[in-house]
Amino acid sequence: MKKVIICAILLFISTVFHAQSVIGKWKTIDDETGKPKSVVEIYEKSGKIYGKVVEILEAENKNKVCVECSGEDKNKPILGMIIIKGLVKNGSEYSSGKILDPKNGNLYKCFITLDGNDKLKVRGYIGVSLFGRTQYWFRVKS
Repeated sequence: MKKVIICAILLFISTVFHAQSVIGKWKTIDDETGKPKSVVEIYEKSGKIYGKVVEILEAENKNKVCVECSGEDKNKPILGMIIIKGLVKNGSEYSSGKILDPKNGNLYKCFITLDGNDKLKVRGYIGVSLFGRTQYWFRVKS
């Protein structure tokens, strides 16, 4: 009986801590239409945070490539593309990295922070944070 209780407590604690992490899958929302656009999986690699497009929800965009991108991302499929690059944890937010907008090919400075357990504030900007835009992404429940 003690083992069952201990296992239940450990499972609960791990669930609570996992829910308070940016790691996981997030549904992005189109700024103009308000409709779900894609699913981005945020993961950690070598102590930094990255985000990769793992699903495109709009049927007409599933096979699009990033025509406007430069460098190694130019003409690559958006599905599978790493769009969040090299964020570092700084207190309760992750910053000092970049975010790519595959729609226009622009690379912006970025920070992300949790707004509750299942809502992620994503801010891309040029220069200072004042000059940018914020999106809210929503955790995909497994």
